This record gives sequence, structure tokens and C-alpha cells, in this order.
Amino acid sequence: MNTEFQLFPDAASTTARPVDQLYLSLVAFSAAMSIFVAALVIYLAIKYRRNNDVDRTQRPTHASTEITWMLLSLPVLVFIFIWGAKVCFFLLRSPDGAMPITVVPKQWMWKFQHANGRREIDTLHIPVGQPVRLTMVSQDVIHSFFVPAFRIKRDVLPGRYTDVWFEATEPGQYRLYCAEYCGTNHSRMVGKIVAMTPGDFAAWLSGASGDDEPPQVAGEKLFEQLQCASCHRAGGDAPARGPSLEQIYQRPQPLASGETVVADDAYLRESILRPAAKVVAGYQPIMPTYEGQISEEGVIQLLAYIKSLGSVEPAPPAAAGTPTGEATVPQGAGRLEDQR
Repeated sequence: MNTEFQLFPDAASTTARPVDQLYLSLVAFSAAMSIFVAALVIYLAIKYRRNNDVDRTQRPTHASTEITWMLLSLPVLVFIFIWGAKVCFFLLRSPDGAMPITVVPKQWMWKFQHANGRREIDTLHIPVGQPVRLTMVSQDVIHSFFVPAFRIKRDVLPGRYTDVWFEATEPGQYRLYCAEYCGTNHSRMVGKIVAMTPGDFAAWLSGASGDDEPPQVAGEKLFEQLQCASCHRAGGDAPARGPSLEQIYQRPQPLASGETVVADDAYLRESILRPAAKVVAGYQPIMPTYEGQISEEGVIQLLAYIKSLGSVEPAPPAAAGTPTGEATVPQGAGRLEDQR
């Protein structure tokens, strides 16, 4: 990280170059148009000033002038739109195989956890040349994850998962800021990203302490502590009060309202904290709410455990005339709301 004054921050990620190219091109285009319009105004003001001997009989109609400017500007605006959309899709779609990391900020710190359970506060170690995907949810108020050197900024919201990805290209330390006013000590909510060579990162990651459990392991312990298996047991003679959670992730779930939803992260989180929001067909809304009893980190751990039980590929759209979910959801498939 360069500490000297710079007009622009370091460009240390694969997203930095396309963002800079688009931004600088738009600035240059705006500057050129501003200069052109200002020069045209000055020229016409001087040429057609009062008492100047010029021909004022040939006046273009308003319609022809507007049509001319529309035809001239349309290709340019369409090009800018397509270019911006391309960069936007590149920023929003993380590559396959991106390394997952969970982020749970709170006033006034950044908390990170790697897939092997290792935790960090206000510092995030990552490997160079490896895409990293952050899944983020706020524990209290709205925050914003901002790394200028990577040209990424994404709001972190309470009660909703957001994600952002990046791939560092150069080893070093890079500033992390909260770009959303989040309270009295907002200016102190800073951190750093430490980009390391793959070998150094592997050595650092292997140094996790015994207290750093993988999220799915901690989630399984929390699942047992809450006695969720008493309702969500697999097999057995007596009918379960809740469905088995094996391979429930990404499986379509039919609701009592007649709708069908996919059991993704947001759906499962809502099922844990507000189980009565969407009642699954065939089950009673008997599951108590765990809102206020489980932290966001606890919810993430439960989700990691449920994912470890298996998942299915999202079902293709139903053919015309086929009831939604009828061919893809086996009988008895329910949701987490009937967990005890």
C-alpha cells in the first residue's frame, strides 16, 4: 500500500482496471461535451449579439434541432449503456470456485470468518490471484464495505444478505473503510486487507486456533443445542413435526398460500427468525421464532450446517400446463418453520 499522496488509489484487483477505464472515459466525455457546449454558447452569443450585422432570417425549427441532437447522441448513449452494463455484470457475478468468506460488521468493527473457521477482526487476509466472495450481513445498522484499491463498495444491510467479490493482483496491505455513516465512531470503523502470495496465505490459514471451528461444525452444535432434531429428524416411524433438512438447500418449497419458493440463504434465514412469514403446505406453523435469540453469526453457522447436509441444483422452469413444483418436490418436503 503506497502511503504517498496519489491522485488515484492503487489499482490492485482485477476489477480496478475496467472500473477506471469506464470512469475516466465518462469524465473525459463529460469534459469534452461541457467544453463544446460552453464554446458554442460563447460563439453564438458573440455572433448574434445585439446590433451585429448578421442574417437572422434563416432560423431552424425546434423540431428539426431536437431530432438532429437525438440522432447524434443516441449511438453514443447506447454505447455508454452497453459498456456500463458489461462492467456492472462483471462486478456482480462472482467466478466459479471463489473462496467464501463471511462478514458480519457491527458498531464499530469488521468481523470475518474463513471457511475453515479462522476468525479475524478489522483485518482480512486473502491470497493473490484467487477470487474471493464475501457474504455479508450487518449485526446492527447499515454499513458499507469499501476498498478503494479494489474499486469495490457494497452496502451491508441488517436482515439481508449481500455479497461482493474481488481478486487481488498484488501483495500488500489495502485500506478498508465503512462508507456509510453508522454512528458516533463511524470514522474509526476502518480496517485493512492483507493480500498474500498463495504459499504465505496457506501457511497463515493453517495457523487457526482450536477455538476457530468451521461454520458447519459450530452450526451442528447449535442445531443440537436448540434441539432442532426433535422435529427435523430423518426417518422414524412417527410422523415428524418438521421436514428432514437433508438436501433442502436450493430445493423448491410449496407454500400454504399456493406459491413456491426456493430454499436459498435468505429463505432459510427468514425461516429461522420469522417462521410464520411463509408457511409450507402440509405443515402447521408451530415453530417458535428465534429472532433476538440467535446472532447473525449463529444464523450463518446454522445455514452452513444445513448446506453441509446436501443441496440440489435449482429446478428448471416447469413446462406449460405443469403445476409449479409438482414434479420436483417430493411428498413431505417442507421447510424450517416447523422446527422446534
